[in-house]
Amino acid sequence: MANHIVLFEPLMPANTGNIARTCAGTNTELHLIEPLGFSTEDKYLKRAGLDYWDKVKITYHPNLPAFLEILGENDQLHVVSKFAPRAYTEVDYATGNDHYFLFGKETTGLPENFMRQNEEKCIRIPQNDEHIRALNLSNTAAIVVYEALRQQDFVGLEKTHTYENDKLK
Repeated sequence: MANHIVLFEPLMPANTGNIARTCAGTNTELHLIEPLGFSTEDKYLKRAGLDYWDKVKITYHPNLPAFLEILGENDQLHVVSKFAPRAYTEVDYATGNDHYFLFGKETTGLPENFMRQNEEKCIRIPQNDEHIRALNLSNTAAIVVYEALRQQDFVGLEKTHTYENDKLK
């Protein structure tokens, strides 16, 4: 079982860079659905991902239908949106094959017809909608992937680590 973060037509290089860093630290694969709103050579993208880019498995897809074609029969697609009818914590991420967390474009989200066709796959992070339009994309991706990892007992990750100059020892 693997987790995947999928970004639909991302626009902001800093968000994508921060998400790549989260992917590197969680063994999560990153999928980018084109067109991208920036060059992958962008200095802000590289700075946000720091020196972790070689630790991230990135797959590019020319469009949403091409991405959907890679999903296996037992893979689970989770569409993350503020318009979703249920909370992300109401889903069992410990079962099934791979889990794909699909996030929309920062400005417009995912296409409405796609959302309507996949309403049962939509999940939401609870928020006060009177105060904000949406949480930051990179924060949202981290929240969701860490809930999946928590349910999966953080397989493949170190729950604790001892450092040479450990500040707590």
